[in-house]
Amino acid sequence: MIGALIFCSFFRKTERRIDSNIVSESIETCVKPIEEKEEDSLEFLESISSMAQSLKVYTFEELQSATDNFSPSCWIKGSVYRGTINGDLAAIKKTNGDVSKEISLLSKINHFNLIRLSGVCFNDGNWYLVYEYAFNGPLSDLIYYNNSDHRFLSWTQRMQIALDVATGLSYLHKYANPPHVHKDIKSSNVLLDTDFRAKIANFGLARSAQGQEGQFTLTRHIVGTKGYMAPEYLENGLISPKLDVYAFGVLLLEILTGKEVAALYGEENMQLSEVLIAVLGKEDGNENLRDLIDPSLQEKYPLELAMLMVRLIDNCLKKDPASRPEMDEIVPNLSRILNNSLSWEFSCNAPGHQSFTESS
Repeated sequence: MIGALIFCSFFRKTERRIDSNIVSESIETCVKPIEEKEEDSLEFLESISSMAQSLKVYTFEELQSATDNFSPSCWIKGSVYRGTINGDLAAIKKTNGDVSKEISLLSKINHFNLIRLSGVCFNDGNWYLVYEYAFNGPLSDLIYYNNSDHRFLSWTQRMQIALDVATGLSYLHKYANPPHVHKDIKSSNVLLDTDFRAKIANFGLARSAQGQEGQFTLTRHIVGTKGYMAPEYLENGLISPKLDVYAFGVLLLEILTGKEVAALYGEENMQLSEVLIAVLGKEDGNENLRDLIDPSLQEKYPLELAMLMVRLIDNCLKKDPASRPEMDEIVPNLSRILNNSLSWEFSCNAPGHQSFTESS
């Protein structure tokens, strides 16, 4: 179910308390529902065409036709439907929240690794957002060892996806105008196209990276997904691009292990980076690494590059945000890991372009 779960925590002069039990286990959404006057929405709708020439305003009848009147056969998940518009597939999401910030942001950015918003519609108090269609769905459907489809990504596919997400975040942090923090990076918000290339989706929580580089902003509303939120955000409401770096580290750990973040936490108050202690700085680190990595890979991965990934994840999960790397530092490192992984795959005569391996 696609929806937003938001809770507020009030600041006190000397301390700030957050009930971790209220934090969403899984948030699939973009927006915070608010009361919105229909005339304001229509006025915003009229202004959309001036935002970007590529953004189309659809009639509700056009979307009904595209989805066979929102037939169950076109339903994907939550309030998202598959539609066919001018012969091309599209993902159409219905929401009654405030989408103005998301539309404004997506109308200004254009990057291969960020999901493209092609059009919008407003009808009977609801917004309909029309996105490019990601044929292979969310990464969360494929990355976990116990996924119901029994489809598993190869090592090089995982490295390509990691690089794609890092590249998209680097663009969002440095080159979008203005730069933004995504704030909800997780496996279900990474969509895969026909070639299993990654597209970052769901920008409803995205926030402008205001001020100078590395400077924090403050919020009273803690919104996100349990396990992915950085300590400084949970404890003090501090927002910076380093939030996305931390969440990216969690995502990489899931990609490497095939486990959901909830399954990675051994104890309630542990730091996620503690999962890596048995691998880093130990004489038997390689053996522990084999135990850590997704068993669906059947040990078909380069051990040395896997260790580099563990070190990168450890850096991303540093409790002190200043100790985490920037996304534009991560991109070249992942690019080298991917290139070396492709060379390893070629030398092993592994299939170069299989879409997935299927278990028996």
